[in-house]
Amino acid sequence: MAELIAAFNERLEEVEAYLDMLRILEQAAQSGPPRFYGADQPITVQQQKILYSSVYLQLYNLVESTMTRCVDAIAQAATINPRWQAGDLSLELRKEWVRFTARTHHRELTPKNRLDHALELCQHLVSELPISSFSIEKSGGGNWDDDAIEKISKRLGLNLQVSQPVKSNIKRRLKDDLGPLGLVKKFRNQLAHGSISFSECAEEDTVAWLVDIKDKTASYLREVVAHFDSYIETHKYLVPESRPA
Repeated sequence: MAELIAAFNERLEEVEAYLDMLRILEQAAQSGPPRFYGADQPITVQQQKILYSSVYLQLYNLVESTMTRCVDAIAQAATINPRWQAGDLSLELRKEWVRFTARTHHRELTPKNRLDHALELCQHLVSELPISSFSIEKSGGGNWDDDAIEKISKRLGLNLQVSQPVKSNIKRRLKDDLGPLGLVKKFRNQLAHGSISFSECAEEDTVAWLVDIKDKTASYLREVVAHFDSYIETHKYLVPESRPA
């Protein structure tokens, strides 16, 4: 599953390229208000802060895209072998497959529709059909942080154990009693819902602060991706007796 690592690195490079630009801008501001070559007006402090606050949006994009790819990769891996049936799935993945196939968590379904989906599931099992394509329900939009990542990992039967230094950094409270990912989620949601302006969001931030948030987030996600990759490569989504030798 090298594509998981590659996709993560590609998104991370975008964030780092943006931070490189902010670093150049901040350095230029030490000699007076910076300005683009040939421009009459300098770049204002407000404009700099607006640029700074966008880092939170980019980091949240990195978090959500990474977790979406990781979770989807598990569901896709479970359907690769046409000989695998529902009984071959681990208990955790079997629950996810039943949840999707029988629509057990769709509150808007009518009783008739619930019965139809239950019969579809029953027919699938009776006919001993291979695992049908399914998707795993993820967190709602805007809810990804380290707690949500740990929760879905546990739900899928993935033993997520990041190294102690990385765990300490991601759990350390930095501001507003929140860790790095908690801050990324908070500011992303406040910006998305209009409860804070872009200039207010980064009012006290420096590029060094933003780079530190990025570094802690990236180190944590890199280990998370490695765990999901190992989970898939070792076929932990299957019961032990069904895993390829």
